[in-house]
Amino acid sequence: MNYAERFGIPNDAVITIAGTVGVGKSTMTKALANALQFRTSFEKVENNPYLDKFYSDFERWSFHLQIYFLAERFKEQKRIFEYGGGFIQDRSIYEDTGIFAKMHYDKGTMTPTDYETYTKLFDSMVMTPYFPHPDLLIYLEGSFDDILTRLRQRGRKMEQETPIEYWEEMYNRYEEWINNFNTCPVMRININDYDLLNDQTSIEPILERISQFIQTSRQYIKS
Repeated sequence: MNYAERFGIPNDAVITIAGTVGVGKSTMTKALANALQFRTSFEKVENNPYLDKFYSDFERWSFHLQIYFLAERFKEQKRIFEYGGGFIQDRSIYEDTGIFAKMHYDKGTMTPTDYETYTKLFDSMVMTPYFPHPDLLIYLEGSFDDILTRLRQRGRKMEQETPIEYWEEMYNRYEEWINNFNTCPVMRININDYDLLNDQTSIEPILERISQFIQTSRQYIKS
């Protein structure tokens, strides 16, 4: 079944999935890409040279990690739009500065000089009229307990060894960030409103909402 045609979702659309760690971004990315026959763009975790070091020493490696993510996401965003769209993207570039870099600056694990350098670089690369923003950002949300359960079920060693307080801090910052985000249209979905692993039809109401958001947004831009 061609869901893109059925729901009137443009073949050149770019949809980004956002939300805190463990909320199910990768599952949603795969499900939407499969339904719409879009390409996927996943966050590169396995070959990240800083990630393990970062989890063992936040203060030493936070700046390096954020610069690495910024460079990788910028290149990926450029690639997506050079293809002509038709992508579902796992995690947005906006979360890096709005949540992660700011959290480390506020907590003292990134120096003021490093934070200023990072934010200036981010603004000059991303927050310009020339940077291609997605048609829609889908924000996955749920209770902290639900998300913590998913993190534990996922079983990544470096995440299991990270204090719960860190994940709670991140969860609260995500909520604050999304409430003030306005760079592109946002569609919020509660993770308890669908079950993509056991009920494939639960994707259909999500696709209908996506269609409405994108069509409304594009009509607004044209007008």
